[in-house]
Order: sequence, then structure tokens, then C-alpha cells
Amino acid sequence: MVQITNPPPAPASPAPTRSVPTSADVARLAGVSRATVSYVLNNAGTVRISEPTRRRVREAARELGYVPHAAARSLRAGHSRMVLMPAPSFPVGPLYSQFINDLQGALGRLDYTVVQYGTVGLHDDEAARAWAELRPVAVLVPGSGLGPRGVEVLKRSGARAVVTLGPESVEGAHALLMDHDVVGHSAGAHLFDRGHRRIGVIVPREPGLEAFSAPRLAGVRAALRGTDATVTELPLAHDEGAAARLAARWRDLGLDAVFTYNDEYAMLLMRALQDEGVRIPEETALIGADNLMLGRLLRPRLTTVHLELPSGRELAELVDRAVRDPAAAPSAHKVLGASVVRREST
Repeated sequence: MVQITNPPPAPASPAPTRSVPTSADVARLAGVSRATVSYVLNNAGTVRISEPTRRRVREAARELGYVPHAAARSLRAGHSRMVLMPAPSFPVGPLYSQFINDLQGALGRLDYTVVQYGTVGLHDDEAARAWAELRPVAVLVPGSGLGPRGVEVLKRSGARAVVTLGPESVEGAHALLMDHDVVGHSAGAHLFDRGHRRIGVIVPREPGLEAFSAPRLAGVRAALRGTDATVTELPLAHDEGAAARLAARWRDLGLDAVFTYNDEYAMLLMRALQDEGVRIPEETALIGADNLMLGRLLRPRLTTVHLELPSGRELAELVDRAVRDPAAAPSAHKVLGASVVRREST
């Protein structure tokens, strides 16, 4: 017996795809040449184009949903406009985040595309090879995760500028030096001038913060060297339990002041000390760093070290100069200053 079945339905025709708009489409809609479209959308500053024409081109591009092709633009220019910013391997606070956001905005206004790259588990040469695969025109590396060989890998891949942001210079790279000794020195000198002689220094246990905490501790020691003051190192994890345990033995430590590394640790420790009945500043003076707004909301209001950083525009212009002149010798610029903002906690 032959069984007859209905034939399967014919596959549905694929939905028609919309063609990708091109610069020629924008030129036709705006009534200009393709060269004019390129000049306007790539922010070329060497060609004078009237503002009404620029506006007409941008409106046509928005209407069509057209965006320039980054790879094609890179081929025409001989290099990309991508600035790669590897994500830092250390926990970042509000101050650092604001600094990076300002820098990204300033680079964007100079027509660079800023790309953040996650680097979990990658170090030095391995990280540099991963970054080089994207062929950035510049790489801005926070912290101390890059060495001379990594710089060479990036330059051979076409990076015109490699810029490090940390406490030390790296051979072959431009350096934005953030020497955190000055933060600790400012805090230590302030506490000494206020009459304190038994000074504790909080050292965070969180991985990745050693590049900041070690020089801040060294700065306190340098400020008090040759005096009758003593410095006690106080390792502390950033959690309430650890702060409570430290506060419980605070009076046994015999300290009359403490530099808490930053304002976030200051808030954590101040609350724990107050819960133990330790009066601030009568029994223990307390100073933080970073000058966060939340420190002004504490009671007593928090004395802090204000970090003086250059504007994002200044650093973006430095990166741009390095890109424009890749043969220039690597430069080093100190970009961190410090000053004490005295409030009630000291």
C-alpha cells in the first residue's frame, strides 16, 4: 500500500533585507559630493565647509542611519583613530572613574574612538599582544602592568603612542607619573603639625592596591622621619567585620591619629570606632584622601587630602601630540599633586 502524504510546505521566503546606507546615499540626499560627506562626518579640520552644509550632511546621515566605517577610515588615514584603555586591575573609586571619564570625553572631542579592554588574567607581554590585535593608534595603560617588551610589541603592531599612567616610567613609553608618596606625606605632615605623635596608617588588603598604598605609607614615614613620632601599619580589608575587629582593639594600640588611605576606608573605620565609643578627634584624629563629597556628610566632617589632577583635556592633548609625532622621544610628566582640606575630624 502506498501512503500519500501532503508535501511539506515550502520554506518561507526570507524577509527582504534593507541595504546598508553608503556615503553616496548621504551625498545624494544632502546634495553634496561624497568628499564633502567624508570631510564633515570625519571632522576634517583642514577643509573649510559652511555650517549649513555641515548641518545638511549630518541630517541626511541621521535620516538614512548612516555611520562612517571605522576600518575604511583607518585604511585611508594609514592608521586607526582608536585609543585603547585597558581596564585597571585594581578596584577603582569615584575619583579615578571621574578622571577617566573626563579623559575619554576629551579624546572623543579630538575625534578618537576610546575603547576599554578587559584584561582579567592577562599580564605584560600577553596583555600587550591581546591589545595589539585591535591595532590601536594609542594605548593608555593604567597601573604597572606593562614592561618594555610589551611597549615594543604595541609599537611594532602600529601603535603610534604608548602612554602609562602610574608611579614609574616604562622604557619606550610616555609616562603620566602619579607619585602617591605626596598623598601620604601631606597626611603625615598635617597630623604631626596638629600635635599627633602615635600615628596609624591603614593599608588595604584588597589585591591591586599595593601600587597606591605602599607609596602612601612611605610618604607618611618620610614626613615623620627624624621626629619623635611613630608610624604603625594597619592592614585592613574593606568590610565592616574587619573594621569592627580593628576598632575593638583600638585603645590597646595607643594611637592618637590615623591616616586611612582614602575617604572610603575613612568612612568604614570612623563608623566602627564610633560604635566602640572612640571619640573623633578627641581620642583619635582621622584623615582620609580623595576629597569625596560623602566625607563632608560625615559627623565629624572628614579631613582629607585633595588630589590635584590635570584636566582630561590636557592629557588628551598630550596623547594627541604623541600620536602626531611618533618619533618623538618618550616624555614623563608628573600629574599628581596634593593638598590637605582640614575639617573637624582632625
